[in-house]
Amino acid sequence: MPYYRVVGEVPEKRHVQFRRPDGGLYQEELMGEEGFSSDSSLLYHRYAPTAIVKAEAVDQGASGLSPNLPLSPRHFRTQDLRPDGDLVSGRLLLAGNSDVRISYAATSAPSELYRDSMGDECVYIASGRARFESAYGALEVGEGDYIVVPTGAIHRWVPDGPVTALVIEAAGHIRPPKRYLSQYGQFLEHAPYSERDLRAPSEPLLVDGEEVPVLVRTRGGLTRLTYAHHPFDVVGWDGCLYPYAFNIRDFEPIVKRTHAPPPVHQTFEGPGFVICSFCPRPLDFHPEAVPIPYNHHNVDSDEFMFYAGGDYSARKGSGIDVGSVSLHPAGFTHGPQPGAVEAVVEAVRKGLSTTSEMAVMLDTFRPLDLGPAAFACEDPGYAWTWAVRA
Repeated sequence: MPYYRVVGEVPEKRHVQFRRPDGGLYQEELMGEEGFSSDSSLLYHRYAPTAIVKAEAVDQGASGLSPNLPLSPRHFRTQDLRPDGDLVSGRLLLAGNSDVRISYAATSAPSELYRDSMGDECVYIASGRARFESAYGALEVGEGDYIVVPTGAIHRWVPDGPVTALVIEAAGHIRPPKRYLSQYGQFLEHAPYSERDLRAPSEPLLVDGEEVPVLVRTRGGLTRLTYAHHPFDVVGWDGCLYPYAFNIRDFEPIVKRTHAPPPVHQTFEGPGFVICSFCPRPLDFHPEAVPIPYNHHNVDSDEFMFYAGGDYSARKGSGIDVGSVSLHPAGFTHGPQPGAVEAVVEAVRKGLSTTSEMAVMLDTFRPLDLGPAAFACEDPGYAWTWAVRA
């Protein structure tokens, strides 16, 4: 994270005696990235965060990923999936590679305590509201929120009614793009969002309990560790590493007189992928502008687009709707549907000046394989829609 926070009680100096009211010592825990050479936070526990009483392997089954063969653009209708479980156990795998896994979840059930030790997670809430609870504190989150969960943070999800979400699991760290930050980590003036737009826990979440199970994911698989005391026993923490939320509606679109490519929409970057936010914005305003994407072929990346809201004039006639996912792989040129360019130019002539689309896009720099959920909700006719005359 680009800035420092203090929550709850912490001692005046780091790594000194910090005593409980009964005279005993609080237990210090350093959560740090890249060894001791990157962002970190210090958490102060009432009990030892190392005390476990049981460890059990958990069967996670096969990954279920298959190559995108024959090479084809794809359309997945997440609206047609029938998920159950919770926001951890109920993730339905749509696509993935060695850098990232992308899943869909829909649930109203609370999750168990969970720690992803393989990498950061970014969960986009497509609909509904939930309470995100962690050792750092709690966050109330809702529609349009990205929640970035740092590697190793023990947390759980408590929905307030039905929730749908797109879950991005990285094999490393998810951060704001470097070009938005100063050399010291502050958001620069040209960035499309700033520190004021980020929400983080503001007070400790103290929970009592003994022999508490936590599901842990590592590269070796899943383990359920039973802790002697509840891990949400942190009285305070400080540092630059913590979970936070950012709402897509706080992204300030960068506009040009003619159509701008997706890097202007970039919101986060991860190992081998970027995340972009497509938000309502003024249409391109050159008098001869074609305010719609041109045909393009991203030779180094696959494009995974989750359609979150609004009207997709460029895709009209393709079957794309809110809740759809399109996958346009490297090796395939894609662009507007037949007739879409002419229709939008005419709409602008009649007074259309803004776009209402809202979408979350991942560009990955390794090919995406397809998960079981993708095959379960695929629109088999999508690849041929560009050949249909308008």
